Amino acid sequence: MRKRDINKEIIIREKAIEMIVHQGFDGLSMHKLAKASGVSVATIYIYFKDREDLIQSLYTEETKKMAEATLVNFDPESHFDIGLKVQWRNRLKYCLENPYSMTFMEQVKHSPLIDRSVMDRRFLDAMSKFVHTAIERKELIPLPVEIYWSIAFAPLYQLVKFHISKTSMPGREPFVFNDERTDQALSLVLKALKP
Repeated sequence: MRKRDINKEIIIREKAIEMIVHQGFDGLSMHKLAKASGVSVATIYIYFKDREDLIQSLYTEETKKMAEATLVNFDPESHFDIGLKVQWRNRLKYCLENPYSMTFMEQVKHSPLIDRSVMDRRFLDAMSKFVHTAIERKELIPLPVEIYWSIAFAPLYQLVKFHISKTSMPGREPFVFNDERTDQALSLVLKALKP
């Protein structure tokens, strides 16, 4: 049996995410991944059963990293305004530091693979407690989770996409996310979510 090499596994993971981001799921084959990673196809199978196992493993690892980053200095019992601001800052920092990871996670979320994925329970519990506590204290309107998430975080992620891709609406200068724009967008989100 061949020995696992953590450095090779890291390279395989990074190259797989890059390939998926640039070429979609159909662009990821074990042969192309082996070539891009500088390893043999057999080496990839030391770490992953098959292509789907690789993608699920990547998604689990990347969502765990983002969950950990989002929870830095976050208190699920904080006032809603403060807790959402901490989440926005943490999520923004993570996305700007890990643009491939963010794009890859978005691709999985909008694919059938999401139904077979596992989320970090600690993260889900913290978010649930935060929302339910805010509703109980009348700091947040009770909403279906999809509507809450769309109002609370979709604006952040769309603005991050503009920033990372160095684009904007047609005919406009590229959008740059800075503290002032972050605060402006967050204040509008908070207004929309308050009773």
